[in-house]
Amino acid sequence: MDNLGEQGYLNLLSELLEKGLEKDDRTGVGTISKFGHQLRFNLNEGFPLLTTKKVFFRGIIHELLWFLKGSTNIEYLVKNDVKIWNEWPFQAYLKKKDLEKQFPKYSDEWNEKLEWFVNQIKIDSEFAAKWGELGPVYGKQWRDFNGFDQIDWVISEIKKNPNSRRLIVSAWNPPEIEEMAKSGLPPCHTMFQFYIKDNKLSCQLYQRSADVFLGVPFNIASYALLTQMVAKICNLELGEFVHTFGDVHIYKNHIEQVKEQLERKPGKLPKLKISGNAKNIFDFKFEDFEVLDYNPHPPIKAPVAV
Repeated sequence: MDNLGEQGYLNLLSELLEKGLEKDDRTGVGTISKFGHQLRFNLNEGFPLLTTKKVFFRGIIHELLWFLKGSTNIEYLVKNDVKIWNEWPFQAYLKKKDLEKQFPKYSDEWNEKLEWFVNQIKIDSEFAAKWGELGPVYGKQWRDFNGFDQIDWVISEIKKNPNSRRLIVSAWNPPEIEEMAKSGLPPCHTMFQFYIKDNKLSCQLYQRSADVFLGVPFNIASYALLTQMVAKICNLELGEFVHTFGDVHIYKNHIEQVKEQLERKPGKLPKLKISGNAKNIFDFKFEDFEVLDYNPHPPIKAPVAV
């Protein structure tokens, strides 16, 4: 079966390289950007983990479980060797300690200090409690949006009222955005909606800002995983994952990596096996998930823009 979903992703990379507009951004790195795009993935064709480069699926599982716990401190991620959130609280630490000039972004000194910071999070719980906190980001908004547990509600609503057009979870909480920006990052994947037809569960994500090379492969797999978890809990079959974007971009320091990926041919999608006896979305454990027949091209490293 053709890997149409991944081909759509590769087409987006090509379009950005060929037709994207240069646009300045908050990080200072610069992007090649367009506004508005959509990708679709038929979840019955396989699990949409990219094959043209190896994707760190272990980190995706841990991050999603972390979101579902309502957690907002990176200590859990660090202790499970998941590094995807480290740079933001680290940069906030440097700013608070007036060390930004001493450790310029992305310099060797910055990277060495980042390594020290992450180790402190891992070994010192008091340090982690103070400096590993991201503010009211995804986990907080999903589980406690002004006192309301959106995840618990939406699953209950799927079971009771599957034809509803209100099966929505929002991470964008305007009064708390400024607080999120201090040590973390205001939600990029801002809102998702479930849709049930013919006993099949689909999910659409709206993502306001999308780092196509580094971030989007994670986002695709994360929301496909969430959809499969919800389907299992609600006794539904799988439909589609629809990924809708606002500002979709390639960072200028990712261009060579993008070109390398575009030289590769997509392979067959893997399958995701969910085992265990979880009856509730919050009962899943890391060990419940297994990817079968995943044979990707090697990973391609690129720096994150903070």
